[in-house]
Amino acid sequence: MLRLVLAVNAAMFALELGASVLAHSTSLLADSMDMLGDALVYAFSLWVVARGPLWQARAALAKGAVMAAFGAAVAVEAALKLVRGVVPSAELIAGVGALALAANALCLALLWRRRADDLNMRSAWLCSRNDVAANLGVLAAAGGVAATGSAWPAVAIGLAIAALFAGSAVDVLRAARRALTAPG
Repeated sequence: MLRLVLAVNAAMFALELGASVLAHSTSLLADSMDMLGDALVYAFSLWVVARGPLWQARAALAKGAVMAAFGAAVAVEAALKLVRGVVPSAELIAGVGALALAANALCLALLWRRRADDLNMRSAWLCSRNDVAANLGVLAAAGGVAATGSAWPAVAIGLAIAALFAGSAVDVLRAARRALTAPG
């Protein structure tokens, strides 16, 4: 299951990254970074699945740091988009966003039953949950750009996705820290 969600996220990262460049879209870039972060999370999860709680906590700590870094990178990119004033392609954002939503809904469904197994699987599930929320935001950004002819909706959604990354990063980092400092 983790291999499948890793493959889906890696493929969607590449597709969305390319589309974000073509569309000049902060929201697609943010979502592509989320896909990359999730692919890394699933790779970490595969690596530590049989290594025990200490390794799972260490992996969760790394996952939280990756989520925080991606959130910061998206925030910086959003600021640059505002300075440059480029209006993204609403049609491309909507098409790729819909495809990403379908891919992430599949991953979320696959991980649903395992989300409470341990910290490792919880952090993987949180990443998929974030993806679905981010994809809905990307679709909203496409609608906002189409309606206004402005980059602001895509930038605002990109910043909201960055905030979602940051919140999840804090949750995962706290849980990892508790697991690392727990007796036993």
